[in-house]
Amino acid sequence: MRPKQNPMVLVSADLLVQLMKRTGDGREVSVRDLADAAGCHPSKIGHLRKGERRTANHDEALAIAKRLGVDLLVLWEHTGRTVPAPTETEHLTAVPA
Repeated sequence: MRPKQNPMVLVSADLLVQLMKRTGDGREVSVRDLADAAGCHPSKIGHLRKGERRTANHDEALAIAKRLGVDLLVLWEHTGRTVPAPTETEHLTAVPA
């Protein structure tokens, strides 16, 4: 079992959008392609782009930064004892059958 990772906090939704328009290799990356690289659902990338969500786990954040061609800390901040992670609202709600 892997130890629980502290979430990473997105520095700026606008920066994410800009980096997606022109990656390290000069080409644009789609929401779906970035989600595939990060191993998450495309809606998570969409929420990050809109500023509706600000956190991702370390592995996702690292994969996103790598796919965009930037260092991890250009786009993300560490959280931990001295830097608390923001609370995220639950995006999926149960609907009674």
